[in-house]
Amino acid sequence: MIKIMFDGFGDIMMEVLIALAPITLLFFVFQIFVLKLPKNRVIKILKGILMTFLGMSLFLQGVHVSYLPLGEKLGMAMGSMANNWIMIPIGLLLGFAATYAEPAVRVMNNEVENVSGGYINKKIMLYTTCIGVAISVALSMIKVIMGVSLWYFIVPGYILAFVLSRYVSPTFVAIAFDSGGVATGPMTVTLLLSMTVGVAKVLENRDPLLDGFGMVSLVALTPILSVLILGFLYARKEKVNESE
Repeated sequence: MIKIMFDGFGDIMMEVLIALAPITLLFFVFQIFVLKLPKNRVIKILKGILMTFLGMSLFLQGVHVSYLPLGEKLGMAMGSMANNWIMIPIGLLLGFAATYAEPAVRVMNNEVENVSGGYINKKIMLYTTCIGVAISVALSMIKVIMGVSLWYFIVPGYILAFVLSRYVSPTFVAIAFDSGGVATGPMTVTLLLSMTVGVAKVLENRDPLLDGFGMVSLVALTPILSVLILGFLYARKEKVNESE
């Protein structure tokens, strides 16, 4: 059991080491020539880098041995059901749950609340982002079931985003486009993408490469729209308060 869990762990650790090496090297260069931090601060930073290395290695190993196979098996099981439409509400729920558990989304929402002085509530931001991702996963299921091209979702979606940007404050525009980035985090990509590919593998006349992929692009789009809509509602509320 342990052997299966850590199969290929050495390769994962090497990949993480290569990813962290440039950042660590850059820190040492700045430490020598610019920062010149005290010894205790440097030791704390090195401990943090080590913890990051171990954490990323263990997480990616978990993705390799659990999340990816689980998502694919789940998608293949749903795609084999007689009533394919059930994948839409299931995708809706899984999209909401995966985003709710996404660490990057939590971090950004906390930052938004802190920087805005509590004006933009982090819980409202969290639920807004979760709803956006949930809709994107449901749309991905519709795309796979019906074989609809990704362009029919992406092009109108970004046109709507640019239109909404004209009626929303620049603050919400910036937050919205960052929300699309943080929503495509490890929880969403590892589980939901593999699930969508699994669905496309078992459905008749569906190509996993053409129909299974594209979900991440939708996940990056719908939180932008949901946060822009939230910003539009905030703007309407401000106008009402000013008029009163």
